[in-house]
Amino acid sequence: MNRIKKKNTIIRTALKLFSDKGLHTTKISEIAKSLHISVGGIYEYFPSKQSLARASIQFVTQKLASELRYINQSDISCREKLCQFVEVYFHFIAHDPEMIAYFFRVYLSNREFFCEDKDCGFSLAEEFITELKILIEDGVNRGEFRRQNFYVSFSLISGILGAITFLHGEEVLEEDLNLYRKEIVDTIYAAMAA
Repeated sequence: MNRIKKKNTIIRTALKLFSDKGLHTTKISEIAKSLHISVGGIYEYFPSKQSLARASIQFVTQKLASELRYINQSDISCREKLCQFVEVYFHFIAHDPEMIAYFFRVYLSNREFFCEDKDCGFSLAEEFITELKILIEDGVNRGEFRRQNFYVSFSLISGILGAITFLHGEEVLEEDLNLYRKEIVDTIYAAMAA
């Protein structure tokens, strides 16, 4: 296995364990045991649990950013871009739930753990945040979205997606997750529309 694949395998295993057991209670030895490697094998790639946690959030946000970047480059309306992004997001919930759980349950609720110097982790999600800014600015420039504070728009989108993620995880939704997609897109779009 090449170095990049091994590093990503360690991250994916860590994501699952951190999401299931919690960041503070998961030990590096548990991650190593799940992978059938030595603790030293993990420290070869990540010198500390904090560096593994930081790499994990970068991994998640880079995956989301990559998908959103592709959508942003499409010549379609911003409403359709929102629809495609929600579809991709739901795909992550269905096929890589630990990624979304890690973002909402681990990263956002343990921000102090991600601090390094003066940066407390927001820069770790910078690639995704940049793509979200591009989507929002495109909507404003096209006259589809009204100009408003970026953080309000960001909170609107991430708040709705975070809430549906929570409800899905708690298994309280009355219908299949995908049946909520149109209504979620309609709600986000209406709240941002010019």
